[in-house]
Amino acid sequence: MKTILTYGTYDLLHTGHIELLRRAKELGDILIVGLSTDEFNAEKHKQAVLNYSDRKKILEAIRYVDKVIPEEFWEQKISDVKKYNADVFVMGHDWDGKFDFLKKYCKVVYLPRTPYISTTQIKTKIKFKK
Repeated sequence: MKTILTYGTYDLLHTGHIELLRRAKELGDILIVGLSTDEFNAEKHKQAVLNYSDRKKILEAIRYVDKVIPEEFWEQKISDVKKYNADVFVMGHDWDGKFDFLKKYCKVVYLPRTPYISTTQIKTKIKFKK
């Protein structure tokens, strides 16, 4: 059994999120998603439209996702890789190189993002229409 681990805020779920999760799941058998908590988002100066509990419910309903865990701080990734015996750590290509320090614990894969869609883009369109 191969375990895949990825992280994100997953706010305003869109096709880009689904594609990233689908492609991540194709790399193994179990997909664990570290979901940024509201408090961690605040530390990153980010504010999600949906709260952690609602974003978690949505992720848990996606067939590619086997488990959702809270992401509470940047440094937890090494301990999560060890705790869940992750074989592969996956992130979008916009993070290319940022998590290479995990290569000593597991394989690190940066997947291409789905073009022309992002949460920021959706939020911008919503603000523009008001």
